[in-house]
Amino acid sequence: MKYLSILAASVILLSTTTQAQEEPIPPRRAQMAKIGAVGGFTTSFLFMDMGPINDFLSGGKMGRPLSNSPVFMDGGSGAAYIMIIKNFRVGGIGVAGSTSASVLDAATGIRRDVTVKAGYGAVSLEYVVPIMQHLDFVGGVQLGTGGIDIIVRKSDGASITWTGEQSWLGSDNGNAGTTTRTLSGKFFIWVPTVCFEYSFLGWAGVRVGASYVGMSSPSWQLDSNYDILNVPTSVSGKGWTINLALLVGTF
Repeated sequence: MKYLSILAASVILLSTTTQAQEEPIPPRRAQMAKIGAVGGFTTSFLFMDMGPINDFLSGGKMGRPLSNSPVFMDGGSGAAYIMIIKNFRVGGIGVAGSTSASVLDAATGIRRDVTVKAGYGAVSLEYVVPIMQHLDFVGGVQLGTGGIDIIVRKSDGASITWTGEQSWLGSDNGNAGTTTRTLSGKFFIWVPTVCFEYSFLGWAGVRVGASYVGMSSPSWQLDSNYDILNVPTSVSGKGWTINLALLVGTF
């Protein structure tokens, strides 16, 4: 009887275990909506077309000094989740950068410099799709204003003095002394963007992604005072970017 009791208990235990294993595992709860905010330091590498700017410079005896190497831009960004739409957040971003070159005419001693600055500030609209724990996919668009400044300088190499600048102001010779011109283009900015965000800590993470900076509706001015007409539409700061960011907040 002792062995029969043990055998019966074993059969009941085995049957119960088998039944428990066959029961379906209840589905995981749906991902809870994200709340809070993120923000931090942002960098971008802008691949803008320097060809049209070099065409302008080559007509001014500078040749084609600007390379098509990406323009390094840095700034900041931040966004907060809103509760109206799940995992949707609204924020802002601002980045700027520059590149420059110089050409010296050995025969005349005239030095010509150019600096191209690009940047923008925009409102960001983003939707976050959780992929796995600590890793999210983010898609969205940035809308704002920005543009480029083309700063050209020409110097005859003479020492710059207060009275010398006074003489230049009263001179009818436009080539005397040191002169600077700033050609500024203002644009409406639209930037579709996709990226991945990984939180290596509960409150800190990184972002890696790509964007396209589109620019439209340009207006150009010389030294922020005089309108510039007939600027080719190809002269702008548009182009693809690679984006990197270090963020803190709630992921």
